[in-house]
Amino acid sequence: MSIATTFSPSASAERRSVIDEGASLERLVEHTERQFQRRFHRAPRWLAAAPGRVNLIGEHTDYNDGFVLPMAIERYVVVAVDVSRKSTNGYGAHLYTAALDKSELVSFESPDVAQMAPWARYVYGVMVGCRERGMQFGPLDVAIQSNVPLGGGLSSSAALEVATATSLEAVTGQSLNHAEKALLCQKAEHQYAGVPCGIMDQFTSVMGRADHLMLLDCRTTEVKMVPLADPAITVLIVNSNVKHELTGGEYAQRRRQCESAAQAMGVASLRDASLQLLERSRPALDPLLYRRARHVISENDRTTRTADAIEAGDWRKVGELMYASHDSLRVDYEVSCRELDLLVDLAREVGESGGVIGSRMTGGGFGGCTVTLVRREKVETAARLIAEGYQEKTGVQPTVFTSRPARGAHIVQLDCSGTGL
Repeated sequence: MSIATTFSPSASAERRSVIDEGASLERLVEHTERQFQRRFHRAPRWLAAAPGRVNLIGEHTDYNDGFVLPMAIERYVVVAVDVSRKSTNGYGAHLYTAALDKSELVSFESPDVAQMAPWARYVYGVMVGCRERGMQFGPLDVAIQSNVPLGGGLSSSAALEVATATSLEAVTGQSLNHAEKALLCQKAEHQYAGVPCGIMDQFTSVMGRADHLMLLDCRTTEVKMVPLADPAITVLIVNSNVKHELTGGEYAQRRRQCESAAQAMGVASLRDASLQLLERSRPALDPLLYRRARHVISENDRTTRTADAIEAGDWRKVGELMYASHDSLRVDYEVSCRELDLLVDLAREVGESGGVIGSRMTGGGFGGCTVTLVRREKVETAARLIAEGYQEKTGVQPTVFTSRPARGAHIVQLDCSGTGL
């Protein structure tokens, strides 16, 4: 769901590089302040930022109580807030999104969520959740800005939710613990946006740490920070700029298939299954359910092994596991597509000699992005080869950017006397 905007002040400028540098967080904050000033005719008192995320490995495991290995990216949603100076007139917040240059008045007294613009429901749901936890505020004026790429599976919606919750912490002076804030935002997405997401996106946006990946146990919500300390390694994210519109409810369908496979094997979820149990249970499983289960079980194993390999600096093993993950998503889980497969194949062709460590699709699938680990000294050439090869074969120009693991949600400015970043 497209919810804020993608701000890149140099987007129309000619570039020698295929890598989109985007706007720094500092510039994004400045732009958000200007947007607030233009809309509400004064400076905001509070600003908060929350990042998008990319998942290095561990796909379609979160709703199976499994493991994921995401990181926060250096792309943020910024939310600017002040107490409204106008008569309340029954509304709780005046929301403004720069993407559409649209406003929405939302009420806590007699809300009609069905009539709200889809982008506003994310914000409203978080506000309701915060009020339910005793965080009193309002009426508020709110402006939203973002440079998280939209529609590529990089969690722009979770970043908006978490930035909203973080801004309300600043407004009220009441802090939520990390897990509570992430779960509040997830609930808002479930109830108000109608998206049955797992916990990975919100947890990553809340808890991201610079130069660290996050190994998240989606059953216990236990987090282990995995250092990605080597500055010679960077993450290349390539947006295919295609999203296949599917009508069969594929996401919900796969959840049901996983539940059916777990039931047939006599376990609570596929997290509790092993490949040995899967083979013993194979006669009782439909071949399709067998493949779905094989992906989830093997992906959990690949995820924990990848975390160990990164800590050990075994980059060859990391690459093998990333490619194996993509092959499993393509063959067993069937959520890849021609464009994602092409991007991964192009990365394989660049190979170790060209600086590529490993590559795979990331996100729900059927379009969106690939994530590729690349040696920084060769990232420019690798990115160009992948982008040009993709455009030549598809006629679509991909969007390419790099990121190191980034800082999670934080308050940028506490009030008008704050010093900012």
